[in-house]
Amino acid sequence: MRLNTPLSRFDLLIYGRYRLVHGLRIALAFTLTFLLTRELKLPESTWPLITLVVVMGPISFWGNVLSRALQRVVGTIFGAACGVVALYLELYALPLMLAWCSAIMFLCGYLALGKRPYAGLLIGITLAVTMGARPGDIEMALWRSGDVILGSMLALLCCSIYPQRAYTHWRMQMHDSLLQAQRIYHTHLSPNMLERPRLTQSHARLLARIVSLRPLLAPAVKETRLNSTLFEAVQTTMRNTFCTLEMLANTYWRDRQSHFLMQSHPGLRACQQATEAVLTELALMLHSGDATAADEAISRLQEAAAQVQAEVRPGADDEATISGYLWLNLQLTEQIVHLHRLLGLVLQPYHAPSVRP
Repeated sequence: MRLNTPLSRFDLLIYGRYRLVHGLRIALAFTLTFLLTRELKLPESTWPLITLVVVMGPISFWGNVLSRALQRVVGTIFGAACGVVALYLELYALPLMLAWCSAIMFLCGYLALGKRPYAGLLIGITLAVTMGARPGDIEMALWRSGDVILGSMLALLCCSIYPQRAYTHWRMQMHDSLLQAQRIYHTHLSPNMLERPRLTQSHARLLARIVSLRPLLAPAVKETRLNSTLFEAVQTTMRNTFCTLEMLANTYWRDRQSHFLMQSHPGLRACQQATEAVLTELALMLHSGDATAADEAISRLQEAAAQVQAEVRPGADDEATISGYLWLNLQLTEQIVHLHRLLGLVLQPYHAPSVRP
């Protein structure tokens, strides 16, 4: 899997409607499984359908598919074997069979709250399915066990066809978040704005979107085999960057006099425009996988930030008035440069981005 593969229009269409696609996948798998069992005239043919829904329903991303599906298959096979043993024990003594089932269900409950919950649940479900056969009817129990295993394998097969990848979802959501941040930043700094725009809720939604990406990290790590700390660092840096953007907006609109001073500062204006360009290029980099334009935008931003830092004269009253705003801009530049490095390591883990230290 190439991590910097450009996202095609088909990817954007499929991943942009992943819940719809997941529903269609389950519906198609159910229909095909029903036709297969009807054509083969399998005994107890309802169990493959039930198992298919149980196995496929909670699975959403490919990073979770293999481990969860294997847990389900292993749990199904073990539960079926335990059910056959229980039916065999029933021929000799009902209390012995009940003691055996109680021990297996204890194991089911124990595993269900551990690191392999799906294996534990499928052990209990398959045991119940198998025990539903008539006392001593080993043949029916074996048919039910085989049907449940067949349903698990078909579910795994259907999930592996053009699977939903958490890494691709993460790239798309990060792209949208960066573009939204760029629009908010541009609106706050627009010279056409005479009063502060009411974007508090937009800031809150932006931060909430970053938090909502956390469930994607674990399956994305499994899909990419990158270190989880790298994704965590991207999330943290992204959140800090957006918080700095909010602080910049608060400082920019704090009072009218300092607002006009900041607005008329030529170095600041160039730095702000370079920041907007970098946010846009970082978003496009996540879609295209190409970091060339983002590298150039980062270089321009660093040059503009160096000019701003050189123009600060601590002894001047007007510069002292906007010193806090200048410092926040420099902090924002550092955070964006760091975010660019991290995103470069995610998209091209063996090729360091060409950024000046």
